[in-house]
Amino acid sequence: MKVLNLCCAHDHHFEGWFGSEADYVSQHERGLIACPLCADTAIKRLPSAPHIQTSNSRTSTLRALAERESASRDMVPAGVTASQQTEPDESSANAVVPMHDTSVQLTQQAAWMRAVQHVMANTDDVGKRFAEEARRIHYGESEERPIRGQATMAEAKALVEEGIAVVPLPVPAALKGTLQ
Repeated sequence: MKVLNLCCAHDHHFEGWFGSEADYVSQHERGLIACPLCADTAIKRLPSAPHIQTSNSRTSTLRALAERESASRDMVPAGVTASQQTEPDESSANAVVPMHDTSVQLTQQAAWMRAVQHVMANTDDVGKRFAEEARRIHYGESEERPIRGQATMAEAKALVEEGIAVVPLPVPAALKGTLQ
């Protein structure tokens, strides 16, 4: 199994799992690899370094984590004198460790995916009848419930002009069907 770090043209980072290098190349050439966030097929492979866990690397990793934790306890936040410093709580200890831009982006992508999954799990899909069903609910002709579906830009604009709140939510194709 080959796990590759991939990125789409919109800079969404994700992993791809392939049976072999040849499987990746074949799928990439045929345009079968798509971003799980935006469905973009302009995918590029990012560099990655394999990590093999050995007893020596595990020991040095644990030692580095312990040293970083010890150093973060000794740090004084800006604007606080050493005499004002109290024992740091968990949140302040985490605050002194800067996050890399990629990890922030991955956290945001994961939060967005969870939000989309929540919306899909807690709404009725009315498909292309979205504008019609939204009006029926707004005017009391149908029971009030959360819905999702497709609407053209003109339909969405007309709904807003009628005072009906709508939110565009692009749903990745991977979430529309069943995942393997």
